[in-house]
Amino acid sequence: MKTKELWAKNMLGNYALPGVTITRGCGSYAWDDEGKRYLDFSSGIAVLSLGHCHPVWTDRLKNQLGTLTHCSNIFMNENAPRAAERIVRHMGGGRVFFCNSGAEANEAMLKLARLHGNAKAGGEEEKIYKVVCCENAFHGRLFGTMAVTPQEKIQHGFRPLAPGAVCARINDIESFKAAIDDETAAVILECVQGESGLTVAEPEFLKELRALCDEKNVLMLCDEIQCGIGRTGTLFAFEQAGIVPDAFSMAKGLGGGFPIGAMWCKETCADYFHPGSHGTTFGGNPLATAAALAVFDIIAEEKLLDNVNALAPAWREGLKKLVDDCPGILKEVRGTGFMSGLMLTEAPAPWIAKLREAGLLCVGAGNNVIRLLPPLTANKYEFQECLEILRKVFAR
Repeated sequence: MKTKELWAKNMLGNYALPGVTITRGCGSYAWDDEGKRYLDFSSGIAVLSLGHCHPVWTDRLKNQLGTLTHCSNIFMNENAPRAAERIVRHMGGGRVFFCNSGAEANEAMLKLARLHGNAKAGGEEEKIYKVVCCENAFHGRLFGTMAVTPQEKIQHGFRPLAPGAVCARINDIESFKAAIDDETAAVILECVQGESGLTVAEPEFLKELRALCDEKNVLMLCDEIQCGIGRTGTLFAFEQAGIVPDAFSMAKGLGGGFPIGAMWCKETCADYFHPGSHGTTFGGNPLATAAALAVFDIIAEEKLLDNVNALAPAWREGLKKLVDDCPGILKEVRGTGFMSGLMLTEAPAPWIAKLREAGLLCVGAGNNVIRLLPPLTANKYEFQECLEILRKVFAR
């Protein structure tokens, strides 16, 4: 029985039936089960920060596989504190919690918000518990994260949701001022909204929001799951605004293709957690943190942040030229850095299928955006190939 038939017969129908079966990858390219090669600018939805099967990353995981893969958090392993130290050193302090996914990392931040609210209320629960989120945000599909993901397609069928979520508008500080009250514990936002259409939080807005959170003693929580780990040209997207949140989440590109999530928080928040208040069986295991260590090493050694900053401007100019040349189909270029996209005048799904047929893998965002998420290792020739395929499809 073919893979597609096995998938359709045995897999839960929470995903649409995929269009192709990917069997192998190398760098910025992937191949399907019929041998067709694709330029993969989906990167597993921003996961493959180093591209497919980076040789150094692959060797590091092979070595770890033959040494130790799991021991639980009942015991220490050597890699987890080393990976945490890389993040703490970059941030100049703080603490790290490792888990398995982005949704779990955001769930940890929401628990941090509740604990902060309890502390503000003098230990009294259910008094200061609200979290202000952004319209069109996406923070995950667990019950806590779903509540702060105000999208009907995510929330439908699962009400009643966790209480306390309040909506405000990204880049509108007055709407946040109106949303924050005496029961607010935290605000949560993506510095670049990934799933809903690549809306970028403006630096001045982030500075104003940081000041507002300080004034109100409200935690500022940043979701860096998709926009972090170098995708915007700095290791974390909030750094471009010159601010530091009270906590932020990581996943996707952190493991370079191996599942891992993490939350960093300031030292002032670290004491909210104590043994028994949160945990995970697999989080921070030796194999996952070996992957994260390899990602940090390769980003530094290959100067991949410099690569993003060097190549993104010309690529985005090429995308803007394409928009100018196809006004009936394309409206504007969204996003920033290697987290860019094209806003269309219509639904993106048919165009994503046409691009796939032409040899380019990409993903949708919201109702009218095509997301382009190249690996941080992508070179100028691959960006040129991307633009050529886009022009061939949209001009036709």
